[in-house]
Amino acid sequence: MPKILEYKLDNSKKVYTREDLKALGYERYAVEQMIQKGILYKITGSVFENTKYDGPESDFYFIPALINQGIVCMLSAAKYYGLTNNWPHEINVAVKKDKKIATLPKYPPICIYHFGKDRYELGVVTINDNGNTFRIYDIEKTVVDIIYFRNQVGIEETREILINYLNRKDRDINKLFMYAEKLNCLKTLRTYMEVLV
Repeated sequence: MPKILEYKLDNSKKVYTREDLKALGYERYAVEQMIQKGILYKITGSVFENTKYDGPESDFYFIPALINQGIVCMLSAAKYYGLTNNWPHEINVAVKKDKKIATLPKYPPICIYHFGKDRYELGVVTINDNGNTFRIYDIEKTVVDIIYFRNQVGIEETREILINYLNRKDRDINKLFMYAEKLNCLKTLRTYMEVLV
């Protein structure tokens, strides 16, 4: 148990949940004291930002604490992989189709996508930046989702993302086609490829 008023947190960790803090020995009173002292900033009733955090910045670090089982997707994932220069106004997060989201915080702004089982479970990877973890779809799954939702994303944006993907040395065309086939997007992908290649 930490001594009262010590309030030492790991400054390489950006987001703490109430459960994280309890595991460190900080009960509700100590958490309120840390908020008053400016050590923590309250995002929701159970999610807090460490104001002393001194690592790399990413709003994606909030997602696991704010959206249980949420996965960074669509344009947010495309930006993460450098497939687009446009910053999405909101963090795009996928959840299971039947999952209900009660409330979302004002910050960071989040846009929820409800994916069916196959689309939700395919191509998930976990990123760990010095203990700050979040889940995101891999690059091929991201491209397939963008193509599938091209009318929502925008035709020009979709085209740009696919071109940028095809120009990468680490692209995996076999995986791209496999995902497209599994997610009922193969015909559309082939049409785009025929136009671009």
